[in-house]
Amino acid sequence: MRALVTGSDGFIGTNLCIRLGEASDREVLRIDHQSSDQQLVEAVEACDIVFHLAGVNRPTNPDEFMVGNRDFTARVASLVAARERPIPVIFASSIQAERENPYGQSKRAAEAALLAASPDPLRWVHIYRLPNVFGKWCKPNYNSAVATFCHNIARGLPITIHDPSAPLQLVYVDDVITHWLALASALLKGHLVPDGPYRSVTPVYATSVGEVASAVDGFHKTRKALGVERVGSGLMRALYATYLSSLPPEDFSYPIVKHGDPRGVFAEMLRTTDSGQVSFFTAHPGITRGGHYHHTKNEKFLVVRGRARFGFRHVVTGERLVMDVSGDDLRIVDTVPGWAHDITNTGQEELVVLLWANEVFDREHPDTISAKV
Repeated sequence: MRALVTGSDGFIGTNLCIRLGEASDREVLRIDHQSSDQQLVEAVEACDIVFHLAGVNRPTNPDEFMVGNRDFTARVASLVAARERPIPVIFASSIQAERENPYGQSKRAAEAALLAASPDPLRWVHIYRLPNVFGKWCKPNYNSAVATFCHNIARGLPITIHDPSAPLQLVYVDDVITHWLALASALLKGHLVPDGPYRSVTPVYATSVGEVASAVDGFHKTRKALGVERVGSGLMRALYATYLSSLPPEDFSYPIVKHGDPRGVFAEMLRTTDSGQVSFFTAHPGITRGGHYHHTKNEKFLVVRGRARFGFRHVVTGERLVMDVSGDDLRIVDTVPGWAHDITNTGQEELVVLLWANEVFDREHPDTISAKV
C-alpha cells in the first residue's frame, strides 16, 4: 500500500502515519501545509489510495474556510480524476457539514467537489462526517475539549465549563484509524464495499462536557492515591489513555508509601474500584509472614524472587498443607477462605512476593483473623 496522507502533520494525520508505518509493506506519502503543489501532483500520481485529512477549522479570516476545505479538496479530486487508473479516496469530513456555519458549509462544499470529480463516487469515494475525535497528540486549547481537559488537569491548571450538560459525540482516534486501515485493505484487494459514499465509524460515545471533565479529573485525583477507575474498555479506556498521553514527562512516575519492619517491607501499588488491590512485600531469610485466615477475603501470591514455603491449616478440620514455591518456577498460590495461612522465606536471599487481594483493605472491617498454622 502506497498511501497518500494529506494533513499528515495534524492530529489524525500523525496517528494515521504512525500506524501506516508500522507495517513493512506500506509506504506513506506525506502532504502537509508546507508541501508544494508539485509535490501533491507527484504524490497523487504515485499512490494507491488517498487519505484526505487536510483542512482548515480555525482560520483568522472566515474566507479561508472555503480556500482550505473546498478549494484544496477540489484540487486533490481533480488530480485523482486525471489518473489513468482510479484510486479510492477516504475523506475526513465533519458532522459540522450538516450545519449552516462557515466551517460546515466549506466541508459540505468539499464533499460535493470530491463527489463531482469521481467517475464512480459509490465505489471510489468514502466520506466520513466525523464527530469530535480525541486521543493522543491532539492539540489542547484549540478545538478539542477532551484534549484541553486532559492537558490542563494533568498540570493542575483550571478548566472552563460553560454548560456541563452540553452533549458531546466522541469517537476515538484509534478506532477511526483501525476502521480506515481495514477499509483500505479491502479496497486495495479489489473487494466491493457497499453502501457508499457516506460511511461512519463506531463506536460513537454519547456523553456530555461535564461527564468527560469529571472522568478526567477523577483519573488525576486517584492516580497518586493509588487508585484506578474502570479503564479496561469503552470510553473510559480511551479517555484514560488520552489523559496519560497528556502527562508532562516529569510526572510519568510517582512515589508510593513503603512500610518497613524487621521482617521486611510492604507497599501497596494499586487500588481498583471493584476488583481489589495489588501490593508487594519482602521477607528476610527465615522470616515468616501471615498467620491468619479470612472468612470471605481471598488473595493471590506470586513469588518473583527467592524461595518460600506456604503453610495452610483448615480452621475447622485442622487439615494441613505445605507448599514450596520459587521465583525460578513462577506459580500462583491462592489463599482460600477458612484456611489459615502463612509464608516463610526458606532461601538465602530476600524474598519478594506480589500480592493481589480481591478487595481494598478496610481497617474497620479487615476480615483478617490471627491464627497459627
